[in-house]
Amino acid sequence: MNVRLDRDFFERDTAAVARDLLGNFLVRINGDELLRGRIVETEAYYGEGDPPSHASSGKTSRSKIMWEKPGLAYVYLVYGIHYMFNVVCEPEGKPGAVLVRGVEPEEGIEMMVSNREGAEIRQLTNGPGKLTEAFAIDREENGLDLIKSEELWLEEGSVNGTSKVETSGRIGISRGKKEQLRYFFQDNPFVSG
Repeated sequence: MNVRLDRDFFERDTAAVARDLLGNFLVRINGDELLRGRIVETEAYYGEGDPPSHASSGKTSRSKIMWEKPGLAYVYLVYGIHYMFNVVCEPEGKPGAVLVRGVEPEEGIEMMVSNREGAEIRQLTNGPGKLTEAFAIDREENGLDLIKSEELWLEEGSVNGTSKVETSGRIGISRGKKEQLRYFFQDNPFVSG
């Protein structure tokens, strides 16, 4: 039986959650289709003192969810075209979120290809905007409780003994690049790069 990640998993330090999410599964019910992929890349974002975080300058109408209970989905649009899927972390009242940057598709691949308008498998989910398109995640899922949801959740997986976890600076930001808050499986083809 597949076991969902519980609230306690997310009610911890954001960087620890980001690292520990590697190897677990993102699961989505899209219509009557099950979509499932192993998480292979994440980034951690804190609150004040973390310049690229949406929570760095306090609560806004967009970022206020980062202070809410852990295990909620935080989904927002960037550049007017790409949705980003994050999971709220830390105890309630303390901001933090993990951006899921890459997943390795395992189930529902035909639907993912359709959602991505025929993209080849290696290009399906190797980036945060690509994976949200493949998994049909958009603003509708913002605020969804991933602990209780019947349409989107995270399940326990495992780290393959041959998968080496690497860290680096976060990608696509202008400030806060030096912090080693990006986690990924070395040499996995579904890491965004």
